[in-house]
Amino acid sequence: MSDLKLRGGWNELKGKIKQAYGDLTDDDLIREEGKDDELLGKLQQKTGKGRDELVKWLNEL
Repeated sequence: MSDLKLRGGWNELKGKIKQAYGDLTDDDLIREEGKDDELLGKLQQKTGKGRDELVKWLNEL
């Protein structure tokens, strides 16, 4: 996934996402290598935001 560049410090990023969207659980944010699309899909379902908007937001965190 070239648009989404999850930096090192996944736990820090996960914490920021959970702060912004308190209804997300650790299970929602489980990420394995190559599962970026699934993570984005889960975030889209939970937040109601579009893919491009979420990619931009994640890259800014």
